[in-house]
Amino acid sequence: MRIFLIGFLILVLSSCVDIWDDITLHADGSGTYKYTVNMSASKVKINSILALDSVDGKRVPKLPEIKEKIEYYRNKLEEKEGISNVRVESDYDNFIFKIYVDFESVSDLQSGIREIIKEEVKDKSDPALNENWLTWDGKTLTRVVPNFQSVIQKMKAEDQEKLKKGKYTCVSRFDKPIVKCDNAQAKISPSKVAGLIESNTFSVGTNPSILKSTFVVSN
Repeated sequence: MRIFLIGFLILVLSSCVDIWDDITLHADGSGTYKYTVNMSASKVKINSILALDSVDGKRVPKLPEIKEKIEYYRNKLEEKEGISNVRVESDYDNFIFKIYVDFESVSDLQSGIREIIKEEVKDKSDPALNENWLTWDGKTLTRVVPNFQSVIQKMKAEDQEKLKKGKYTCVSRFDKPIVKCDNAQAKISPSKVAGLIESNTFSVGTNPSILKSTFVVSN
């Protein structure tokens, strides 16, 4: 499975990729998480990569393997405590993948995802595995995104340029109006119940603090 993940990263990080990272949080801490990876702008290149056995010495997974593993991870996530209604929408013609997850608390969401990642990585002691990318106390949400800097630094310059053409959009939605956000790049909706921050995928991957944000909602 680790080989599969490396191969799938080859497809994602060698493409012009748009990522939509969207969380809806209710006052009791429950909510819905949506994550979309859109590689449609690079579907011709992805199909050419899938026709290869390997790229830069890394094995490329075949399409049936990708479908099988996506379903495997969907089932694994569904089994985690506090997580339900895990849905995956996969468009293999345009290479658009969407996942929807309902959760009882952000702690349950993080724990479920973290446990699956830990099953796949070799270094179980990596401090990054225990970092919290979401915290919520009923009034304040703090968000960060994963750091892929080490992976991106190893990429070819032409592939790095493709990432610069993609967008990473981070959306936070609430039941109550937002009264404050510490990220100056955040765009608050007219209704005040949603905040959006975006940058290009390359910049987010090399400097995830660009999207780091703390939202405070009204009592």
